Amino acid sequence: MSDTIRHLQLPLTEDDARGLRLGDVVTVTGRVFTGRSLFHIRAIEQELVPPIDFSEMNCFFHVGPVMQQAPDGWQVVSIEPTSSIRFERYGGAVVRKLGLRALIGKTTMGRGTAAALRDVGGVHLTKIGICGNLLRDQVRRVVDVHFLDELGKTEATWIFEVERFGPFFVDIDACGNNYFEALDEGIGQQLADVYESLGVPADFAYTEVNP
Repeated sequence: MSDTIRHLQLPLTEDDARGLRLGDVVTVTGRVFTGRSLFHIRAIEQELVPPIDFSEMNCFFHVGPVMQQAPDGWQVVSIEPTSSIRFERYGGAVVRKLGLRALIGKTTMGRGTAAALRDVGGVHLTKIGICGNLLRDQVRRVVDVHFLDELGKTEATWIFEVERFGPFFVDIDACGNNYFEALDEGIGQQLADVYESLGVPADFAYTEVNP
């Protein structure tokens, strides 16, 4: 993982996205939109998306924010990213449909989404030890909200204006490479030596538990 933080401006260009490498540490400045399960389901199964110009707002933040209404408008209480892998079933289709350049979440995503990011020129960014309360302080303004009445605060699509939002690191790059898959491969190659050093038999197998 890189020690240098790259500060990216949104909307992210294809050149900027394709210039990022696995392990690069970044922040983003500009506008992001939020969504969770219902965003993905509605976008793909119902052809229903919020009225957003996705060419100008191409950074999708996987989060169900905690929001409260104040006299001067909506305020963010906390925005802890949710696990992006939950949305893998629809992830690739959403990336292609909306032409997204950046997804932000927790954990990673699968090969379907990675292939879509490779095709459109986009990346997935995952959190690095930063809590939702700290990310909240990097939201400069709640710009808008869509589908609030029908979906509620958690599943609604919020538009946030953020400044140096992060840091996050690139776990899927625009070539479709996955940081965690590469890490697992490296671990797998060393596992036999580790087992041998611990005296674990070569034919050792974990117990299978039937549901």
